[in-house]
Amino acid sequence: MTEPSYLHATRRAYDTVAVDYAELLRTELAAKPLDRALLAAFAELVKGAGVGPVADLGCGPGRVTAHLQSLGLKAVGVDLSPAMVAVARQAHPGLQFHVGSMAALDLKDGALGGIVAWYSIIHTPPESLPVVFAEFHRVLGPGGQLLLAFQVGNERVHLERAYGHAVSLDTFRLPPDRIGDLLSQSGLVVHARLLREPDEPEKIQQAYLMARKPVG
Repeated sequence: MTEPSYLHATRRAYDTVAVDYAELLRTELAAKPLDRALLAAFAELVKGAGVGPVADLGCGPGRVTAHLQSLGLKAVGVDLSPAMVAVARQAHPGLQFHVGSMAALDLKDGALGGIVAWYSIIHTPPESLPVVFAEFHRVLGPGGQLLLAFQVGNERVHLERAYGHAVSLDTFRLPPDRIGDLLSQSGLVVHARLLREPDEPEKIQQAYLMARKPVG
């Protein structure tokens, strides 16, 4: 089966920038108390439901995966970019990281108690998101939690340079209401939405959605 072109472009771009990306964002969470609070709320919900391990999908260099582990969760990272996975394994040798696609996860049905997709749906064309969200629904167990983060908007932004490197990569700014509708259509129940005003060097609002897979 031919791989969608956006997956090839995303892998190639992040393989190119992996080392510099990891260094630039290494301590990013330390300066973002609201982001940490949302991740802590996610962890508390997962532990309260008692529904199993969590996956950081689009984990990049593993900083969020490691943070989830520090919150008492059993966390694994998955990323499309082999170079990103290599960086993550080097930075966090005690954790598990795997190469994979959010649209076709190598996981059994109901295997996860939670999914974090931290700015990792932003390179998926909006028309392909139903496939991704259906896969999230498949691998979450009943009561499993989902936390999404993404930039707000309704447009495609093409990047030709990122993190000091030449790339060719599309990024999609997404309308939160539309994303919430797509999650609902996939069978997930949205239970929290938050918009954050941009912090430097951000230029636009940031969105966070939390959803769960119903029990029964």
